[in-house]
Amino acid sequence: MEKHYSGGCQCGAVLFEVDVNLDQSITCNCSRCQPLGVVLAFAPRDKFILHNGAENLTEYRFNKREIAHLFCKICGIQSFSYGQMPDGTKIAAINVNTLKDVKPSELSPTHFDGRSI
Repeated sequence: MEKHYSGGCQCGAVLFEVDVNLDQSITCNCSRCQPLGVVLAFAPRDKFILHNGAENLTEYRFNKREIAHLFCKICGIQSFSYGQMPDGTKIAAINVNTLKDVKPSELSPTHFDGRSI
């Protein structure tokens, strides 16, 4: 079920709100997600609002360079990424660990084998 959340980086320089379904969260074993230990949930970009911190974001792209991994250049936390679905729909990939009042350990994410892509 889709719910409204707020989140951001550790230092508070990046703040956002998102409507997202955490029941469809994933973990991934790709070379970026696994070392970061992220739990991801995906939302259409129009359900994501960056309130503060665009000027504090640094972008990193790897592999096919299709996903903009954005992290705070002050504290280094990656709260979200921008990408698109195969059909072209723009999405935000939310690092569930950065959402307020959410306990990722209580979720049952599906594992995605990103390493094999």
